Amino acid sequence: MTLNDKTLKNDERAIFALRSLYDRYGYSRYKMNKFEEYDLYVRNKDFLISDSVITFTDTNGKLMALKPDVTLSIIKNCDDAEGTVQKMYYNENVYRVSKGALGFREIMQVGLECIGDIDDYCVSEVLLLAAESLMCISDEWVLDISHLGILTDIIDSLGVSDEQKKRIIKCVGEKNLHELDLICENNEALKALITTYGDAREVIKKLSLLPCNPKHTEELTNIAEVLESCGLSDKVRIDFSIVDDIKYYNGIVFKGFINGVPSGILSGGRYDNLMRRMGKKSGAIGFAVYLDLLEGLGDEKNKFDVDVLMLYDENEPAANVCRACARMTECGSSVTAQRKIPQKLRYKKLMKLKDGEVTVVENNA
Repeated sequence: MTLNDKTLKNDERAIFALRSLYDRYGYSRYKMNKFEEYDLYVRNKDFLISDSVITFTDTNGKLMALKPDVTLSIIKNCDDAEGTVQKMYYNENVYRVSKGALGFREIMQVGLECIGDIDDYCVSEVLLLAAESLMCISDEWVLDISHLGILTDIIDSLGVSDEQKKRIIKCVGEKNLHELDLICENNEALKALITTYGDAREVIKKLSLLPCNPKHTEELTNIAEVLESCGLSDKVRIDFSIVDDIKYYNGIVFKGFINGVPSGILSGGRYDNLMRRMGKKSGAIGFAVYLDLLEGLGDEKNKFDVDVLMLYDENEPAANVCRACARMTECGSSVTAQRKIPQKLRYKKLMKLKDGEVTVVENNA
């Protein structure tokens, strides 16, 4: 079986490609149990994509949850190891309400986490792997990067309350300049940040005019230089409307998009704050790829269930049917042999087998 195997669905091909990518960079596979104590998720429900969780009472009386997320489990089970970094990836089924869907679904999810003494290289490597993950899925992709430290630098300079800060962050995510004017005055720097978007080098030049911590600007600059050195600058944009809950995230945050999928298919960032909330001293950065969104991605292979539908009658010897099917598969075609046309089956070609001879009846290719 290869990554180009026509029998694989979009999400299945992506899983093979992503696992191979992360293996090459020395990330170890993390395997988790299907169940976790519900308390782990209810205490961090804002971190979850969906706060709907399937629960049940275990035989020992504990309320358990069918895993809606992997990152929380990894953090819970990892150790603080000073001076080292744990690099893990996962390929797990999670159980939650998917975007735009009714009811719970079992969703294949792939992602990676880098936990420990996080330095500039760790951050750059994770961003590079995020970009390469998108490349594994599509030739038409974009990675949008932001820095929550720069955003909070400017918001803190306004002297607003915590409640106003929450509202401002929401406005930034929506690029809602009108609502921003209603929340606070003297917000020119914040408006400039919201409307600053595009090529990394051009955006970073403009940051020198804003009240930002030079350390935060330098970190963004270093990442941009790494991605540029890898020939990815034309696919990377700075967009400060990429925001996440500052209770959990700090520093670099990012989202990945591919053509044909209306929402972000990849999301990640630095989440030292989440580590602290869960009693860990280490830093952490990672991302997840939402493979369920690939179901909406157009694919020529998905137009048909099978290449060839071959009809045979009850008098046709089984040996003839077997030989005819073997000839089809040896040529790389998928084939189903049937005595009648199944309802709703989508096929490229309809063929008929009679006395060992195959003739084309219909061609939909």
